[in-house]
This record gives sequence, structure tokens and C-alpha cells, in this order.
Amino acid sequence: MLKSSHASASSSTDRLVRMDRTHLESAMTRSNESSTELRVFSGTANQPLAEKIGQHLGLKIGKIAITRFPDGEISVKIEEDVRGRDVFIIQPTSPPVNENLMELLTMIDAFRRASAQRITAVVPYYGYARQDRKDEGRVPITAKLVANLISKAGADRVLCMDLHAAQIQGFFDVPVDHLYSVPVIHGHFTHLNINPEELVIVSPDVGRIKLAQKFVGRLGGELVIIDKRRKSSVETAQENIIGASVEGKTAILFDDMISTGGSIAGAAHSLKRHGAAKIYVGATHGIFCGRAIEILSAAPIDEIVVTDTIPVDDARRKLGVVTQTVAPLLAEAIRRIHNSESVSYLFDTVIGDD
Repeated sequence: MLKSSHASASSSTDRLVRMDRTHLESAMTRSNESSTELRVFSGTANQPLAEKIGQHLGLKIGKIAITRFPDGEISVKIEEDVRGRDVFIIQPTSPPVNENLMELLTMIDAFRRASAQRITAVVPYYGYARQDRKDEGRVPITAKLVANLISKAGADRVLCMDLHAAQIQGFFDVPVDHLYSVPVIHGHFTHLNINPEELVIVSPDVGRIKLAQKFVGRLGGELVIIDKRRKSSVETAQENIIGASVEGKTAILFDDMISTGGSIAGAAHSLKRHGAAKIYVGATHGIFCGRAIEILSAAPIDEIVVTDTIPVDDARRKLGVVTQTVAPLLAEAIRRIHNSESVSYLFDTVIGDD
């Protein structure tokens, strides 16, 4: 009788242990699924791009309230649970640079304190990138300072596009995935069906030769380099052309950004003086600040093509700038980072905007 009772109790205990183990495994499974859940959030710098990225990922942009106190301080409140989530924050540090940078840092800190499992700062345009070295005495290397700020704020990873100088990746103490807009911009010029024998690909200075060579490999044509001399932070001079003849040719000039437009306009005038028939410009980041509209409107440029790393504004509309979206490319990069897949696959692959 006692033996039977003991066996029954033992069997019951075994069932409870099995039930507890099943419950624990189920809870762990739910926990693992939760910890790897992808969430995408956006600052205020480029919400249209963030929405497009969300659409390509099949996700809604996460709920976050970003406001300003009366004295101008930034206030951030995450309005949904992100504990254990894989969080991507989309925020280019485009003009107003300091506002957007501080907003990014504040968001990163908020997600870190909300116990996100991993935080990736998606910075399509990286402000302060041109201050990447000491070119004279008693000046800062602000590109490194900004990298320190993003890392120390709590970012575990950074995803960016067409940095002004590739070595900026080394300024970060966290992994950096550096994408290129070449596949996106290349697609637009391919559709123009320009005869390679009548085409020259132009580098606006010696620093963009590698970028120009990538387009030569894709579009054909010959390489031309503009001899650019910088007179000041806003003034440059372009006199000589190095490489193939541009006489009667279609010239496509590629750069990473268009800021005040001085370098691009100067290069266009130089190409025209040397006999170029048509001049196209392609750039990743269309900043168009200062007198850019006036300067570029007066330049002999047939078409300007940029991407939407920086929001489309009145400046672009006045110039009739063609804008290509990088949303599919960034969305695929986010998906690959989330799933621990290779990102280098995207360097030469055209990701369609369906």
C-alpha cells in the first residue's frame, strides 16, 4: 500500500518536472524569439526615407516621441517595449547637423537604458566627415570626435553610406558597415544608353578616382580627372584636365556629396571649356547649402542625380534634381545585419525598388 502510494507520488512528481521543463523550454523559446525581434525607429532628420525602409522590410516604424523643451533641449520617449530587441535607428546627421546629431545620441541613450539587446545607428549621411584629419595646426579631428560620441552613447554597430573618407570607419570602436550608392546611381545612367566610345567618367579630384573607376567598370568610357586646388573652405579652382580628351564627349561627373556646389560647378565649367558636349552629375548626398542653387543653376550641367540620404527639399525641386532612393539597399543591409548575413554582397548588387 505504501509502495503503491510512493510510486504514485513519484509518477506525479515526474509529470510535474516534465511540465515545468516544457513550460521553461516554451518560455525560453518565446524569450529567444523576442530577443531577436527586429525593430526600426526613426529620428526627425529623414522620416520619408525611414518609412520607405520600413515598407521594404514589411515593418511599421516604431513609436517614439521626439519633442523640444521650451529652451530647445531634446526630449525622447520610446512608446513601446524594446527590451531584448534588435533596434535600428535611422538618423542622418544632415543639416541642421548639430540638432540631428544630438537627437541621434539622445535616442541611442534612451534605447540603451530601455535594455535593447543591440542598437545599430543607421547614419546614411555622416556629418563632420570632411574634418577627418589635421591639415593644419591647432585644429580638431571632429569626424573622430563624432564617432566617439556615437560609440560612447551606446551604439553597438553603425551602418552608413559613402563616407567622405573611407578611413572614418576606423574611427569607431564598434563594427561599421559601409555601403556604396554605386549600384543605385549606376542604374539611372545605364538607362540613358550612352555609347561607351562617346563617354568619359570624371573624377572631380584625385580623392574620387577609385569611385570614378567603379563607374568606368560599370558604364564603360574613359577616365578623366579634374585638377582641383582648394583656396579656402568654400572656394576651389579647377583648371587642368588629366586623362582622355573630352572633346565632343558626354561627361558624367561623380562625387560623394554636393554641398555649396562650387567644386561641381567649377568642374563642369572646365569640362565645357575643353569641349564636352553634355555634362551629367551624380552624387550620393545632396546637401545644397549656401549659394548652391545659384551656383549650380549657372553651371553648364544637363542633369544632376542624387539619392535620398538627405530629404528632398525646395532646393532640389528648384534645380530639377533627379532623386534615386537608397531605401531598398539600406533595408536589405538591415535585414542582413539582423540575420547575421554578409553585407559585402550589396557592394556590387542592384537591389530593386519594387
